[in-house]
Amino acid sequence: MDQHRIVCPDCGHINMVPLQEHYTETDCTRCKASLLETKPVDVDEESFDNHIWNSDLLVVVDFWAPWCSPCRLMAPDFEAAATTQPMKARFLKVNTDVQKSLAARYNIRTLPTLIVFKNGYEMNRRTRMMNTEELQKWTEKYIARCQAALSKRG
Repeated sequence: MDQHRIVCPDCGHINMVPLQEHYTETDCTRCKASLLETKPVDVDEESFDNHIWNSDLLVVVDFWAPWCSPCRLMAPDFEAAATTQPMKARFLKVNTDVQKSLAARYNIRTLPTLIVFKNGYEMNRRTRMMNTEELQKWTEKYIARCQAALSKRG
């Protein structure tokens, strides 16, 4: 059976999970937290790198700052969009005021900036607010592209 790597949103452990169409229960083998957790994960540089390089899920990152009004306005939409993608995408939040080196690494000049990663590589970015529906469609487009690429290989 095919497996994929899922980084635990709680402890950062890399789990090997059987690839399935739907999941009802999947827990971290280390801390026993649910891998189905969809709440966006606040990350530092180390956990950011762990998620983007060691997960087979699509990773959607919101680069934001507490003083940014559009960032604060979009936060509930980002959280709502995350709930629709369990085991398909992991949503991360990077506070650019705290994680200045990550902001510099990805040349973040406008907030909010959203970046989609797959296997550590940037697939696309947006530098504007999006509502829940726009975020879902944007994310689903890249999930579909990744699934199509997998089916061509298989």
